[in-house]
Amino acid sequence: MLDRLIGELGPWSWWILALILLGAELALPGVFLVWIGIAALLTGILSLILWESAGWVWQLQLVVFALLALTAALVGRRYFSRSEQASDEPLLNQRTASLVGRTATLHEPITDGRGRVRLDDTYWSVMGPDMPAGSRVRIIESRGRELRVERQPD
Repeated sequence: MLDRLIGELGPWSWWILALILLGAELALPGVFLVWIGIAALLTGILSLILWESAGWVWQLQLVVFALLALTAALVGRRYFSRSEQASDEPLLNQRTASLVGRTATLHEPITDGRGRVRLDDTYWSVMGPDMPAGSRVRIIESRGRELRVERQPD
């Protein structure tokens, strides 16, 4: 069936696949299908050139497409990766990490290693040595939603 479909459409089957993949990238953005679409486009260009060749069978076309898709995805990931871009606010979505270094007053005493502080308009669970309410503490570490504190010297 695949042999017949590719035979009837000729090299245009790869162009159609490229358009479908690039259109899917527009509908479902994620910058992944674009690389596979480019591979289909390149395979289509090769098919236009090599279509009359006896060795350019559909099995070889699929292998070339797979290799081009893998290469395009790896090259695209390397050169267009977002992880290398520096942010002007690296702790924007890490609220507890942004609190490290701040000082606060204990709202509830720390007993058995746990207590609460109020920072801005939020109450936070804290871990640290036992201290009475009203003690000044400095946040030294964040673990998930809990903050580790130490006594702030007077």
